[in-house]
Amino acid sequence: MAVDRVALHTSLPLAPDSLGLADSISKINDLFPVGWLRLEYGVPAGEPGWHRCDDLLSPGSTGLAAWHDRLLEWLHAEYGHAPERTAAGFLRWWYLCAIATSAAMLFHHQRRVPSLRPSDLLVRISPEGRPDVSGVAVLSDEFACLPGDPAEGTSTATTVASPHALAALLRARFAGHAARFIASYRPKVRFGRHTLWATATDALDTGLWMAGQLGGDEGAGVADAALVLPEATKPFTSASTLRCHSVDGSPCWSRRRESCCFSYLVNDGEACADCPRTVPKR
Repeated sequence: MAVDRVALHTSLPLAPDSLGLADSISKINDLFPVGWLRLEYGVPAGEPGWHRCDDLLSPGSTGLAAWHDRLLEWLHAEYGHAPERTAAGFLRWWYLCAIATSAAMLFHHQRRVPSLRPSDLLVRISPEGRPDVSGVAVLSDEFACLPGDPAEGTSTATTVASPHALAALLRARFAGHAARFIASYRPKVRFGRHTLWATATDALDTGLWMAGQLGGDEGAGVADAALVLPEATKPFTSASTLRCHSVDGSPCWSRRRESCCFSYLVNDGEACADCPRTVPKR
């Protein structure tokens, strides 16, 4: 269901803009490559493709099914055939990765965790071409932060005691959103609960790693992934799987995915380098 721009209302930030999420999101957007994921604060104006997450994930909604069908059409046009597993693999990865990366970027670069309730987020499903998620919009002005944050003490900021507490909050808030997605999408696809939570684990781990890469400090992103996923905390299926190894004498980070995206079904049978189908657990 597309966003109803008349019916949807959001509260105005009570903290000054320079202290609130709008400023944080503006700074983060400068780090994303052009044409990739974009973050917004509030309802984007005059642009098609935006959907309220709560509408997509609500019982009885046809939003995910319509997106899935459109993805099947795109796969068929691109590859000449459209395996159901590939469409479902792409959709679950695109959605969960967009939510996780948005939250990971705010956590890593601003040490802030926004509301991740489906009612407080919009996603933009690209209206033309590949139907991936090209944007996320945050509707709530409330966020959690650490002591010393410039917004500490304002009505929009909730201060937690330590980085570990903030990491636990990020993990819990993302888990809550992922649970809604899994409950809504699982009846439409032939994936078990473990497979879907494995994708959520991949999305969060990769999002934090990517946040460090985009900020120019990959190691800091790896450290944040270990902070947020120090062990296999249910419902997530593993701790961070990021590992350092040597390539031509230089250190290189890689990770083993917990889930398969099934791109090999449209890619001449070639699996991704980090696919659990080919990379043994360590």
